[in-house]
Amino acid sequence: MGSISFDELSAPKPHVVLFPFMSKGHTIPILHLARLLIARDLAVTVFTTSANRPFISHFLTGTTVSIIDLPFPHDVEGTGIPQGIESTDKLPSISMIFEFALATERMKDDFERVLETLPRPIIFMVCDDFLWWTQDSADKFDIIRLSFMGMSAYATAVCRDAAYSGVFDDQKHHSDDELIALSRLPWISITKNDFSPEFFNRDTQSLSSQFHAKVFATIARRYGQILNSFYELEPVFVDYLKNEVAIKAWCIGPLCLTQPPFRSTSTTSAGMEEDDSKPTWVRWLDQKLEKGSSVLYVAFGSQAEVSPEQLREIAMGLEESYVNFLWVIRKNESELPDNFGERVGERGIVVSDWVDQMEILKHESVKGFLSHCGWNSVLESVCVGVPILAWPFMAEQHLNARMVHEEIKIGLRVETINGSVRGFVSGEELRKKVKELMEGENGRQVRKNVNELSVMAKKAVEKGGSSWQSLDSLIQETCDKAMPDVPN
Repeated sequence: MGSISFDELSAPKPHVVLFPFMSKGHTIPILHLARLLIARDLAVTVFTTSANRPFISHFLTGTTVSIIDLPFPHDVEGTGIPQGIESTDKLPSISMIFEFALATERMKDDFERVLETLPRPIIFMVCDDFLWWTQDSADKFDIIRLSFMGMSAYATAVCRDAAYSGVFDDQKHHSDDELIALSRLPWISITKNDFSPEFFNRDTQSLSSQFHAKVFATIARRYGQILNSFYELEPVFVDYLKNEVAIKAWCIGPLCLTQPPFRSTSTTSAGMEEDDSKPTWVRWLDQKLEKGSSVLYVAFGSQAEVSPEQLREIAMGLEESYVNFLWVIRKNESELPDNFGERVGERGIVVSDWVDQMEILKHESVKGFLSHCGWNSVLESVCVGVPILAWPFMAEQHLNARMVHEEIKIGLRVETINGSVRGFVSGEELRKKVKELMEGENGRQVRKNVNELSVMAKKAVEKGGSSWQSLDSLIQETCDKAMPDVPN
């Protein structure tokens, strides 16, 4: 398709529908995709709910993307979802995510009423896998549906091969922390604890089992899968999915590189006056840069639930590492040790607000990232060339941590006191690993590795790059199906 402008053709402009799951980690990559599709001269409509609209509208400021609100079903008996909660980020506990996800199915009738009225041709729709029921809607209106899970090809392939290798088989009696070599990816060894407990839940009536059954049942019916990745990052695993599992998949990332340029967060060498409109933490980073100081960025995402005891150990490790740190927490600061702020002084800053993570990671003073290894965070680190100290908590983060540490070698990993991949991490262990990442030889090597991948990531999304070509191929293929009479 190349650089065809649909405005130059007599046919109507191709239309794409996007429906992200109501969670910032799931939503943000799809909003990046919306900007990418608009730049390809496509019409784009994003579905959401009224409580999520302000965030999405602000994110897509300056674009022609249409945003449509659907009512969120608060009248589902027994869910326990409080009125007004329309995003998993706001749930009282992340343990309620299955109630929340199952409740979204009540949105289907409203979704279909609007979908029927949208301008044609709709060449495809991209819906989060958590919104499995949108496959029924796609089938009803004969629309190509692509799923989006927001996982790496590595994690997806390892999950598939783990099932093939019997990791989830109760009859094989593996202990939770026993390393098991995969059958088709034999250089990779994993444990049961690398997977969420829900994978081993045999109660078919549980909410988690009901949810996973619904999601897995629609996977075979989808047209294909969008991967927020780039081929050069994980070629073996992309090929595995395409050839061994026979999944139609398109690597079109890293999507975070499609965001509009943000203002520079650095003070110029000419001594430009500080911008008072900058957030406090950005001004703090600027001050560290002026002094030539390196900073460790610490963030575990918006949904990791960290115990007060573990928070205190984190605080101890950061304090005793004597590195500069910017720590974003989702808990009340009162759970940190008494006088913590006074003891670390100007060496550290604790932030409890939502921050623009990419803006922080791109700051020249940031030289390391203590991360939960959510896939978005891993990609952002790769894109800006910042090495990771991996500390996974939930979902597929343990698999991402293995990828970061063992496969692509762009980070180190903390160890728990009991040797399991899940468990308590001591302040002393954190202190040692922080020092090694920021100042040690292993830290220097992973920094070199991530900088090399950063160059590849940027090339992948440039015109003619692997991700650029992959998206072009997807648009061409779906246009050929939805608009067969339009010349290429």
